[in-house]
Amino acid sequence: MDDKKYADLKLGERGAIISIIAYICLSALKLFVGNIGESEALRADGLNNATDILASVAVLIGLRLSQKPADQDHPYGHWKSEMVASLIASFIMMVVGIQVLFGAVTSIFRGGNQPPDLIAAWTGIFSALVMYFVYRFNKKLALKIKSQSVMAAAKDNLSDALVSIGTAVGIIGSQFHLPWMDPLTAIIVGLIICKTAWEVFRGASHQLTDGFDEKLIREYKESILEVKEVNEIKDIKARSYGNNVVVDIVITVDSTLDFNTAHDISTMVEEKLMKEHEIYTVHAHVEPQ
Repeated sequence: MDDKKYADLKLGERGAIISIIAYICLSALKLFVGNIGESEALRADGLNNATDILASVAVLIGLRLSQKPADQDHPYGHWKSEMVASLIASFIMMVVGIQVLFGAVTSIFRGGNQPPDLIAAWTGIFSALVMYFVYRFNKKLALKIKSQSVMAAAKDNLSDALVSIGTAVGIIGSQFHLPWMDPLTAIIVGLIICKTAWEVFRGASHQLTDGFDEKLIREYKESILEVKEVNEIKDIKARSYGNNVVVDIVITVDSTLDFNTAHDISTMVEEKLMKEHEIYTVHAHVEPQ
Protein backbone atom coordinates (compact mmCIF):
# COMPACT_ATOMS: atom_id res chain seq x y z
CA MET A 1 0.00 0.00 0.00
CA ASP A 2 2.73 2.47 1.00
CA ASP A 3 4.77 1.76 -2.14
CA LYS A 4 1.78 2.53 -4.35
CA LYS A 5 0.97 5.71 -2.41
CA TYR A 6 4.55 6.93 -2.70
CA ALA A 7 4.60 6.09 -6.43
CA ASP A 8 1.39 8.10 -6.91
CA LEU A 9 2.92 11.08 -5.08
CA LYS A 10 5.97 10.85 -7.33
CA LEU A 11 3.76 10.79 -10.41
CA GLY A 12 1.81 13.77 -9.07
CA GLU A 13 5.00 15.85 -9.18
CA ARG A 14 4.70 15.97 -12.98
CA GLY A 15 1.50 17.99 -12.78
CA ALA A 16 3.04 20.46 -10.33
CA ILE A 17 6.18 20.87 -12.47
CA ILE A 18 4.16 21.45 -15.66
CA SER A 19 2.04 24.05 -13.83
CA ILE A 20 5.16 25.82 -12.54
CA ILE A 21 6.72 26.01 -16.01
CA ALA A 22 3.47 27.29 -17.56
CA TYR A 23 2.95 29.90 -14.84
CA ILE A 24 6.53 31.19 -15.01
CA CYS A 25 6.31 31.67 -18.80
CA LEU A 26 2.82 33.19 -18.78
CA SER A 27 3.49 35.43 -15.79
CA ALA A 28 6.60 36.88 -17.43
CA LEU A 29 4.75 37.32 -20.74
CA LYS A 30 1.73 39.03 -19.15
CA LEU A 31 3.76 41.38 -16.98
CA PHE A 32 5.93 42.36 -19.98
CA VAL A 33 3.03 42.88 -22.39
CA GLY A 34 0.91 44.47 -19.65
CA ASN A 35 3.59 47.10 -19.09
CA ILE A 36 4.27 47.92 -22.73
CA GLY A 37 0.58 47.72 -23.62
CA GLU A 38 -0.43 49.73 -20.51
CA SER A 39 -3.03 47.21 -19.37
CA GLU A 40 -3.79 47.17 -15.64
CA ALA A 41 -5.90 44.03 -16.08
CA LEU A 42 -3.13 42.05 -17.81
CA ARG A 43 -0.59 43.13 -15.19
CA ALA A 44 -3.01 41.94 -12.51
CA ASP A 45 -3.43 38.64 -14.35
CA GLY A 46 0.36 38.34 -14.51
CA LEU A 47 0.60 38.84 -10.75
CA ASN A 48 -2.16 36.26 -10.36
CA ASN A 49 0.01 33.75 -12.22
CA ALA A 50 2.97 34.74 -10.06
CA THR A 51 1.01 33.65 -6.97
CA ASP A 52 0.10 30.45 -8.79
CA ILE A 53 3.81 29.73 -9.16
CA LEU A 54 4.10 29.84 -5.37
CA ALA A 55 1.03 27.64 -4.94
CA SER A 56 2.37 25.08 -7.42
CA VAL A 57 5.80 25.11 -5.76
CA ALA A 58 4.06 24.53 -2.43
CA VAL A 59 2.22 21.53 -3.91
CA LEU A 60 5.52 20.18 -5.31
CA ILE A 61 7.35 20.62 -1.99
CA GLY A 62 4.43 19.05 -0.14
CA LEU A 63 4.35 16.06 -2.52
CA ARG A 64 8.06 15.48 -2.03
CA LEU A 65 8.03 15.88 1.74
CA SER A 66 5.01 13.60 1.98
CA GLN A 67 7.08 10.81 0.42
CA LYS A 68 9.39 10.70 3.45
CA PRO A 69 8.68 7.56 5.48
CA ALA A 70 7.66 7.62 9.14
CA ASP A 71 10.45 8.31 11.63
CA GLN A 72 10.87 8.81 15.37
CA ASP A 73 9.55 12.39 15.26
CA HIS A 74 6.74 11.59 12.78
CA PRO A 75 5.40 8.11 13.62
CA TYR A 76 2.39 8.66 11.32
CA GLY A 77 4.58 9.77 8.41
CA HIS A 78 4.89 13.17 6.70
CA TRP A 79 1.60 13.08 4.78
CA LYS A 80 0.43 16.46 6.12
CA SER A 81 3.45 18.37 4.76
CA GLU A 82 1.47 19.23 1.65
CA MET A 83 -1.23 20.97 3.68
CA VAL A 84 1.33 23.05 5.61
CA ALA A 85 2.87 24.23 2.33
CA SER A 86 -0.58 25.10 0.96
CA LEU A 87 -1.36 27.12 4.09
CA ILE A 88 1.79 29.21 3.62
CA ALA A 89 0.98 29.72 -0.07
CA SER A 90 -2.52 30.98 0.80
CA PHE A 91 -1.04 33.82 2.90
CA ILE A 92 1.22 34.90 0.04
CA MET A 93 -1.68 34.76 -2.43
CA MET A 94 -3.84 36.93 -0.18
CA VAL A 95 -1.12 39.61 0.10
CA VAL A 96 -0.73 39.72 -3.70
CA GLY A 97 -4.53 39.85 -4.19
CA ILE A 98 -4.82 42.84 -1.86
CA GLN A 99 -1.93 44.52 -3.69
CA VAL A 100 -3.69 44.03 -7.06
CA LEU A 101 -6.93 45.47 -5.65
CA PHE A 102 -5.14 48.50 -4.23
CA GLY A 103 -3.38 49.21 -7.54
CA ALA A 104 -6.58 48.84 -9.59
CA VAL A 105 -8.70 51.05 -7.30
CA THR A 106 -5.95 53.69 -7.26
CA SER A 107 -5.88 53.59 -11.08
CA ILE A 108 -9.64 54.24 -11.29
CA PHE A 109 -9.54 57.24 -8.93
CA ARG A 110 -6.44 58.60 -10.63
CA GLY A 111 -8.41 58.81 -13.88
CA GLY A 112 -7.02 59.55 -17.32
CA ASN A 113 -6.99 55.88 -18.25
CA GLN A 114 -6.11 55.17 -21.87
CA PRO A 115 -7.36 52.06 -23.65
CA PRO A 116 -4.58 49.44 -23.59
CA ASP A 117 -3.02 48.05 -26.76
CA LEU A 118 -4.91 45.12 -28.30
CA ILE A 119 -1.79 42.96 -28.03
CA ALA A 120 -2.72 42.66 -24.35
CA ALA A 121 -6.06 41.07 -25.33
CA TRP A 122 -4.38 38.57 -27.66
CA THR A 123 -1.96 37.70 -24.87
CA GLY A 124 -4.90 36.99 -22.58
CA ILE A 125 -6.55 34.70 -25.15
CA PHE A 126 -3.29 32.83 -25.79
CA SER A 127 -2.77 32.36 -22.03
CA ALA A 128 -6.30 31.03 -21.61
CA LEU A 129 -5.68 28.34 -24.24
CA VAL A 130 -2.39 27.28 -22.63
CA MET A 131 -3.92 27.02 -19.16
CA TYR A 132 -6.90 25.06 -20.48
CA PHE A 133 -4.57 22.36 -21.84
CA VAL A 134 -2.61 22.32 -18.57
CA TYR A 135 -5.94 21.91 -16.74
CA ARG A 136 -6.89 18.92 -18.91
CA PHE A 137 -3.53 17.26 -18.24
CA ASN A 138 -3.65 17.79 -14.47
CA LYS A 139 -7.28 16.70 -14.19
CA LYS A 140 -6.52 13.44 -16.00
CA LEU A 141 -3.47 12.90 -13.77
CA ALA A 142 -5.41 13.67 -10.57
CA LEU A 143 -8.12 11.15 -11.48
CA LYS A 144 -5.49 8.53 -12.27
CA ILE A 145 -3.61 8.83 -8.98
CA LYS A 146 -6.60 10.01 -6.92
CA SER A 147 -4.79 13.08 -5.64
CA GLN A 148 -6.75 15.90 -4.01
CA SER A 149 -3.84 18.33 -4.27
CA VAL A 150 -3.29 17.73 -7.99
CA MET A 151 -7.04 18.04 -8.58
CA ALA A 152 -7.00 21.33 -6.66
CA ALA A 153 -4.13 22.46 -8.89
CA ALA A 154 -6.18 21.47 -11.95
CA LYS A 155 -9.14 23.54 -10.74
CA ASP A 156 -6.79 26.47 -10.20
CA ASN A 157 -5.54 26.01 -13.79
CA LEU A 158 -9.13 26.21 -15.06
CA SER A 159 -9.91 29.32 -13.01
CA ASP A 160 -6.76 30.95 -14.42
CA ALA A 161 -7.93 30.18 -17.95
CA LEU A 162 -11.27 31.83 -17.18
CA VAL A 163 -9.52 34.84 -15.59
CA SER A 164 -7.42 35.29 -18.75
CA ILE A 165 -10.57 35.21 -20.90
CA GLY A 166 -12.15 37.82 -18.62
CA THR A 167 -9.00 39.92 -18.89
CA ALA A 168 -9.17 39.80 -22.70
CA VAL A 169 -12.87 40.78 -22.63
CA GLY A 170 -12.12 43.74 -20.36
CA ILE A 171 -9.29 44.94 -22.57
CA ILE A 172 -11.39 44.64 -25.73
CA GLY A 173 -14.27 46.44 -24.00
CA SER A 174 -11.98 49.32 -23.09
CA GLN A 175 -11.41 49.95 -26.81
CA PHE A 176 -15.02 51.12 -27.18
CA HIS A 177 -14.46 54.41 -25.34
CA LEU A 178 -14.76 52.60 -21.98
CA PRO A 179 -11.20 52.84 -20.59
CA TRP A 180 -12.45 52.15 -17.05
CA MET A 181 -13.21 48.54 -18.04
CA ASP A 182 -9.51 47.63 -17.90
CA PRO A 183 -8.94 48.62 -14.22
CA LEU A 184 -12.39 47.26 -13.37
CA THR A 185 -11.30 43.88 -14.75
CA ALA A 186 -8.14 44.18 -12.63
CA ILE A 187 -10.35 44.59 -9.54
CA ILE A 188 -12.25 41.43 -10.47
CA VAL A 189 -8.95 39.55 -10.92
CA GLY A 190 -7.80 40.81 -7.51
CA LEU A 191 -11.01 39.56 -5.91
CA ILE A 192 -10.55 36.16 -7.58
CA ILE A 193 -7.01 35.94 -6.19
CA CYS A 194 -8.31 36.72 -2.67
CA LYS A 195 -11.15 34.21 -3.07
CA THR A 196 -8.74 31.49 -4.21
CA ALA A 197 -6.40 32.29 -1.30
CA TRP A 198 -9.30 31.95 1.16
CA GLU A 199 -10.38 28.62 -0.34
CA VAL A 200 -6.83 27.24 -0.15
CA PHE A 201 -6.53 28.45 3.45
CA ARG A 202 -9.90 26.99 4.44
CA GLY A 203 -9.17 23.60 2.87
CA ALA A 204 -5.68 23.32 4.35
CA SER A 205 -6.68 24.50 7.84
CA HIS A 206 -9.69 22.15 7.83
CA GLN A 207 -7.45 19.14 7.25
CA LEU A 208 -4.75 20.30 9.66
CA THR A 209 -7.33 20.64 12.45
CA ASP A 210 -8.63 17.11 11.69
CA GLY A 211 -11.85 18.30 10.08
CA PHE A 212 -13.59 15.70 7.93
CA ASP A 213 -16.43 15.48 5.42
CA GLU A 214 -19.64 14.38 7.21
CA LYS A 215 -21.01 12.94 3.96
CA LEU A 216 -18.11 10.48 3.81
CA ILE A 217 -18.72 9.50 7.44
CA ARG A 218 -22.31 8.60 6.54
CA GLU A 219 -21.09 6.53 3.58
CA TYR A 220 -18.67 4.66 5.85
CA LYS A 221 -21.47 3.91 8.31
CA GLU A 222 -23.67 2.50 5.55
CA SER A 223 -20.87 0.18 4.43
CA ILE A 224 -20.18 -1.00 7.99
CA LEU A 225 -23.84 -1.80 8.65
CA GLU A 226 -23.92 -3.97 5.52
CA VAL A 227 -21.87 -6.48 7.53
CA LYS A 228 -24.72 -8.44 9.10
CA GLU A 229 -22.68 -9.50 12.16
CA VAL A 230 -22.38 -5.84 13.23
CA ASN A 231 -25.15 -4.85 15.65
CA GLU A 232 -24.33 -1.16 16.10
CA ILE A 233 -21.73 1.51 15.43
CA LYS A 234 -20.93 3.06 18.80
CA ASP A 235 -18.37 5.53 17.49
CA ILE A 236 -16.65 6.48 14.25
CA LYS A 237 -13.94 9.08 13.63
CA ALA A 238 -11.94 9.88 10.52
CA ARG A 239 -9.07 12.21 9.69
CA SER A 240 -6.91 12.96 6.69
CA TYR A 241 -3.17 12.69 6.34
CA GLY A 242 -2.58 14.39 3.03
CA ASN A 243 -4.48 12.29 0.50
CA ASN A 244 -4.78 9.37 2.92
CA VAL A 245 -7.76 8.74 5.17
CA VAL A 246 -7.50 7.04 8.57
CA VAL A 247 -10.69 5.76 10.23
CA ASP A 248 -11.24 4.67 13.86
CA ILE A 249 -14.46 2.83 14.67
CA VAL A 250 -16.08 1.06 17.61
CA ILE A 251 -18.66 -1.58 16.70
CA THR A 252 -20.75 -3.93 18.81
CA VAL A 253 -21.35 -7.64 18.12
CA ASP A 254 -23.24 -10.46 19.80
CA SER A 255 -21.78 -11.03 23.28
CA THR A 256 -22.00 -14.82 22.86
CA LEU A 257 -19.39 -14.81 20.09
CA ASP A 258 -15.89 -16.04 20.96
CA PHE A 259 -12.85 -13.77 20.71
CA ASN A 260 -11.58 -15.14 17.40
CA THR A 261 -14.95 -14.71 15.68
CA ALA A 262 -15.30 -11.15 16.97
CA HIS A 263 -11.79 -10.40 15.74
CA ASP A 264 -12.64 -11.81 12.31
CA ILE A 265 -15.68 -9.52 12.12
CA SER A 266 -13.54 -6.46 12.89
CA THR A 267 -11.06 -7.56 10.20
CA MET A 268 -13.94 -7.98 7.75
CA VAL A 269 -15.15 -4.44 8.47
CA GLU A 270 -11.63 -3.01 8.08
CA GLU A 271 -11.03 -4.75 4.75
CA LYS A 272 -14.47 -3.74 3.43
CA LEU A 273 -13.90 -0.05 4.15
CA MET A 274 -10.37 -0.09 2.76
CA LYS A 275 -11.49 -1.80 -0.45
CA GLU A 276 -14.73 0.07 -1.13
CA HIS A 277 -13.60 3.56 -0.10
CA GLU A 278 -9.83 3.29 -0.70
CA ILE A 279 -9.08 4.17 2.92
CA TYR A 280 -5.42 4.05 3.92
CA THR A 281 -5.90 2.54 7.39
CA VAL A 282 -8.93 1.40 9.44
CA HIS A 283 -8.80 0.59 13.15
CA ALA A 284 -11.88 -1.34 14.28
CA HIS A 285 -12.52 -2.02 17.98
CA VAL A 286 -15.14 -4.61 18.91
CA GLU A 287 -17.34 -4.53 22.02
CA PRO A 288 -19.91 -7.15 23.10
CA GLN A 289 -23.60 -6.31 23.25
